[in-house]
Amino acid sequence: MNIYDFRIRARDGSEVALYDYKGKVLLIVNTATGCGFTPQYSELQNLYELHQKDGLEILDFPCNQFGEQAPGSDEEIHSFCTGRYGITFPQFAKIDVNGENAIPLYKYLTEHTAFAGFSGPMGLILKPIVKKMDSDYKNNGKIKWNFTKFLIDRGGEIVARFEPTEPLDRVKAMVEEVLV
Repeated sequence: MNIYDFRIRARDGSEVALYDYKGKVLLIVNTATGCGFTPQYSELQNLYELHQKDGLEILDFPCNQFGEQAPGSDEEIHSFCTGRYGITFPQFAKIDVNGENAIPLYKYLTEHTAFAGFSGPMGLILKPIVKKMDSDYKNNGKIKWNFTKFLIDRGGEIVARFEPTEPLDRVKAMVEEVLV
């Protein structure tokens, strides 16, 4: 089993097979429009513009599970992201990434990766918040917050997991290594 075995729901409600992305390098991200990490949309769009021609696809999954920071309908979220940040990468229907309603794709991603740890000043802010939600957060693969990223190689295998506090230049460097 790998990433290509999953189907996801587009904003319009239709099903999309991840098999359609076979041969691409994927960066899968759970996002929110009202989060302190929301400005990462700009950096993600820059990365997409730089490397889409090389086979990079960024798959955006809005999620309202962390501080209810992704309110609104799928279309309202999309309008915000295209209007404010000019995103052009695919944005899918709002999902749950943890718990019984988590979509199968995210169950797979979290079962096959470990928490990578928080870094920097935002990491210091997030640790106590996350610890209140999950006292064992360091020892499980559950998504801890918005803008967790998974890098998938051209063969559909998970290469890396990046927590939201990971500097985007490190994410970019790893993406560029996998694109080669």
